Amino acid sequence: MEIYSIPYSSIMMWSTENAGHFDFNAEVELWTRAGNLTIKLDKKIDVRRLDHLIATCLLASN
Repeated sequence: MEIYSIPYSSIMMWSTENAGHFDFNAEVELWTRAGNLTIKLDKKIDVRRLDHLIATCLLASN
């Protein structure tokens, strides 16, 4: 397992994808100053809540 620490201020754009019927994982993709990161999440993760958290933190950091 790798652990990254990324400041919210370095996130330029992000996208999320829910797990589907044939897709076992949800994903969040972050475009940062350090590069592009794709993070696979367990399908039990509430991706909409994660989306909201990222948006809230990004708006607060600017």
